[in-house]
Amino acid sequence: MATVPPVTQQIIRNQQGSPKPPVNLQISDVEGCLVLDRRGDRIPFRRLFEDKKSIIIFVRNFLCYACKEYVEDLTKIPKRVLTDADVRLIVIGQASHWHIEPFCTLTRYPHEIYVDPERHIYNKLGMRRGETFMESASRSPHVKSSLLMGSAKSMWRAMMSPAFDFQGDPLQQGGAVIVGPGSEVHFAHFDMNRLDHMPINWLLQLAGVETVDFIDERRIIHV
Repeated sequence: MATVPPVTQQIIRNQQGSPKPPVNLQISDVEGCLVLDRRGDRIPFRRLFEDKKSIIIFVRNFLCYACKEYVEDLTKIPKRVLTDADVRLIVIGQASHWHIEPFCTLTRYPHEIYVDPERHIYNKLGMRRGETFMESASRSPHVKSSLLMGSAKSMWRAMMSPAFDFQGDPLQQGGAVIVGPGSEVHFAHFDMNRLDHMPINWLLQLAGVETVDFIDERRIIHV
């Protein structure tokens, strides 16, 4: 079977499915940046993908309702399918490392997670700050809450947290890259707004991982 060449372009999802022209993403520019784990230990970013392929999801902030609901769907990916494909799944936030554990408890996220509190990687990779909404942009299939309800939930969590903060820059957007082993970038997508996440199964397919059924098992029974 022929090998499919890696995709190394920025993708914007819309109803027509037309991609944006390729971007020049140099992962080597950020390999030396440090991320923090749950304990606050510093780890060079390159260690996350130097020895195997990694799906790396950059989230906006840990209080963002859209990111929370997206990560809740990431929890549905069995570790087995990642192990079988020899792929790592990693979430990176931009808050203090103190916020990692509460966020994982809230979302039940069981996979790898780190933070880039100074946003060095976000900035050097050119991730957007501020939101752009387009009529043709497709909504993330993983976000269930409305903008009004979701924003209210985020504000309530901020008010109830020990320190009133947004656990990251609220204007910072996230993205997703598939990279490794080494510095080979297979795919990159930078979010235009809080609803512009890449569908998780698209990322899994691009990384050669078995896809997952994200449909809620609960059904409405009409009597």
